Amino acid sequence: MKRIILIGYMGSGKTTVGRQLAMALGLSFYDLDWYIEMRFHRSVARIFAESGEEGFRQIERNMLHEAAEFEDVVLSCGGGTPCFYDNMEYMNSLAETVYLKATPEVLAMHLKMGKVERPLIKGKTEDELLQYIRQSLEEREKYYLQAKHVLDVSLLDNYDKIQTSVTLLRQELGI
Repeated sequence: MKRIILIGYMGSGKTTVGRQLAMALGLSFYDLDWYIEMRFHRSVARIFAESGEEGFRQIERNMLHEAAEFEDVVLSCGGGTPCFYDNMEYMNSLAETVYLKATPEVLAMHLKMGKVERPLIKGKTEDELLQYIRQSLEEREKYYLQAKHVLDVSLLDNYDKIQTSVTLLRQELGI
């Protein structure tokens, strides 16, 4: 039985790398935000708006405890998931946890390239985005660094680089 949980800041490639890693290993893939949306039939943004951050984080914690129990799975978590409650300790107790680490500049570039609309960064200029990432990464990294493994992800702007990251991750995990 394998459980691999990917954590890191938004734009680090958790979903992209996670999906490819799961395919390479023949495991199921779940994105925690998508799982929450599927279970609650509402978008994360809507849950956040209706329940506030505290309400959302409680739902997120409950859904993490549900999804992290699945067997033979790669699970990508939201950027804030490791930073609340005992989530990081819980994930480490059940799975191989991997922090996909990138510089604020690379994260900003990934987010600009990405097609997903992210409410937390909507309407920010490039300078504001970079400043926001630096500040929040500084607050969150102490949680991210509690992961059992750290994979430094460079720019994931093409298929070959994504595959290289998956290969490096498999080497890091010994699988």
